[in-house]
Amino acid sequence: MTSTPDLSGRIALVTGASRGIGYNAAKHLAAAGAHVIAVARTVGGLEDLDDEIKAAGGSATLVPLDLTDMAGIDRIGAAINDRWGKLDILVANAAVLGVIAPIGHVEAKVFEKVMNVNVTATWRLIRTVDPLLRKSDAGRAVIVSSGSAHSARAFWAPYAASKAAVEALARSWADETKNSPLRVNIFDPGTSRTAMRAQAVPGENPETVTHPSETARHILPMLDPALTHTGQIYQIRGERWASYQMPA
Repeated sequence: MTSTPDLSGRIALVTGASRGIGYNAAKHLAAAGAHVIAVARTVGGLEDLDDEIKAAGGSATLVPLDLTDMAGIDRIGAAINDRWGKLDILVANAAVLGVIAPIGHVEAKVFEKVMNVNVTATWRLIRTVDPLLRKSDAGRAVIVSSGSAHSARAFWAPYAASKAAVEALARSWADETKNSPLRVNIFDPGTSRTAMRAQAVPGENPETVTHPSETARHILPMLDPALTHTGQIYQIRGERWASYQMPA
């Protein structure tokens, strides 16, 4: 599951594209021939991404946006429709960790932000791009999740709950679109050397964790126009790469 498909001429939207997995997914997509619409709130990171993509011969459109701006998410869909009339690929990657703390100690504003960014913004994004992906001959959507959605470890309640909710959204969307060319799948990246990982596990040696460029590389086969599976979770666990069908 590590081959690189030809994505020449395809339009791809990536959120959380200013660093980590999103940044590297955008680079891989551009290298595979896609035009990348890179969304993130950090302008400097987006500009660095644009420089790298252009230096490698690719192309990108930068969209500085905080995903708590729900009206701004709606405008993305309208802008894509006006410029391209369709969308071929969505990589919904943006998320925040919140805090690692006992559930009773989590402040309301922290819990609400995690749900707003991780869940509500993802639903809003799906809503605005769904009709555009349906216009593609082979629309592909990847929703980035986490093993936390299933492990539900102590002190991880807000993040775990948000990822469980995101997976439910993706599975329902996959079921709704299973008789169309659109394929919707979930990506669980396992451990990756990201800023979120450093926040969650501050004492960890980052050199022992997979670089996000390698992690993001595994997303590309999920975006292949020839892919037939939908509603699956694709997981990375160490050197093991696997997928499984979620129960109905």
